[in-house]
Amino acid sequence: MNEKFLEFRTNYPKFIYEKYEINDKDLNLEIIYHYNIPSLETFENKIIIPKDVIQRKDIDYKFLEKIVFHLGIVEAINYFKCTCSPNLIINCGYLNKEQVSWYKKLYYNGLGEFLYRNNIDIGINDFVNILIYNNTDEYQKINFESNGNLINVGGGKDSCVSLELLKNEPNNACFLMNAKKPMIECAHIAGFLDNDIYCIERIIDKDKLIHLNSLGYLNGHVPISSVIAFLSYLIAYLSGKKNIILSNESSANESYVKGKNINHQYSKSYEFERDFYKFTTTYFSDSIKYFSFLRPLNELQITYIFSKLKKYHLAFKSCNLGSKNDTWNWCLNCSKCLFAYLLLNTFLTEVDMLNIFGENLLDKKSLLDDFIGLIGDSISKPFECVGTYDEVNYCVNKSIEKYLNNNQNLPFLLKYYYDKYGVKTVDDSLLHNYNNENNLDLEYSKLIKEEIKYE
Repeated sequence: MNEKFLEFRTNYPKFIYEKYEINDKDLNLEIIYHYNIPSLETFENKIIIPKDVIQRKDIDYKFLEKIVFHLGIVEAINYFKCTCSPNLIINCGYLNKEQVSWYKKLYYNGLGEFLYRNNIDIGINDFVNILIYNNTDEYQKINFESNGNLINVGGGKDSCVSLELLKNEPNNACFLMNAKKPMIECAHIAGFLDNDIYCIERIIDKDKLIHLNSLGYLNGHVPISSVIAFLSYLIAYLSGKKNIILSNESSANESYVKGKNINHQYSKSYEFERDFYKFTTTYFSDSIKYFSFLRPLNELQITYIFSKLKKYHLAFKSCNLGSKNDTWNWCLNCSKCLFAYLLLNTFLTEVDMLNIFGENLLDKKSLLDDFIGLIGDSISKPFECVGTYDEVNYCVNKSIEKYLNNNQNLPFLLKYYYDKYGVKTVDDSLLHNYNNENNLDLEYSKLIKEEIKYE
């Protein structure tokens, strides 16, 4: 067990969600969350929503406050993780017993990678107590008029596929959190105008977190997609949209550590999608539906579709390390870049690959450890948003076949695999699967089935 974890929980027994503010500025709606770890630090977390996003004329401000309050509980995870205080105290809203259990599950599973990598062994019932000091829920479930799609755009191949397949649906808009150039460019390529691209700014209390990290307080991966879920729900309500559309695939369901249920992509999984949809339809409204349009497909199928959408190829980006730069680029030295390369190399020419990446990542010795993790030869996959072992091995073997059939020398990583395993016959059924664990209505399911020619 991590001794710092035990020490911090003793020294800082309380994490407090103090309050939230909703400030009506001239051009923006500004939301500020206030958190406190007594005797250590206070934090402010901001959300800035441009006024032109707000299309709804009949806003129920009590309902708006309810969504904002719940968003604050998931935003709190960024700061709670520093000490993992055993008691999360909420001073500004109400949760019933079922809601408390729901958030305990999110905190525990959403921080599963964080707990694993910090050597913290604790059960879900012992991880955090959620204490509520309001006795009644003032905001009841409501229903309202809504129509159209709010499509989440992250700048990667998956959201590009959703943009392209849904671009002709009526009353579409795009949701972008902390928008970067590739995200906006992909939306423009799909034909969206600036008025239909909703750019929301999220500002965490970064300097204070960095300072605490430098002092040895706990740090690690948080379930950011759960923040996106609640934030996009808020934007869907304000803009009058009916469907919140994600682009999470079935591959996001696989555990990252062999023999354990630890998923880097937990808040992108079908389990979370199902839980969030049930939560919002039970306690918020039936007028907004949250689902992943690409959930029936795996990464391989999505990449096949994307490989044909050449107009996006020089615009999209998937590298998380590169996204931290002002100009989002491929770092070309991480497992996410390598995974994207392996997928696309299965379907694109060498010239296409060089146009996108600028070099052959399969020939980089520095990526060997990442490669070993991706093919399943280590205890865990790289902790990035990458696909399943089956998908990776399919791509590796297809790439080896391509090189051998063209009488070309195998690049370093493929030669490593070939020397160890040879070349395997792979099952093309991965390209024709349709995962029935999804929340798609018939019209959206039909679009997907037509694209992969599923009967």
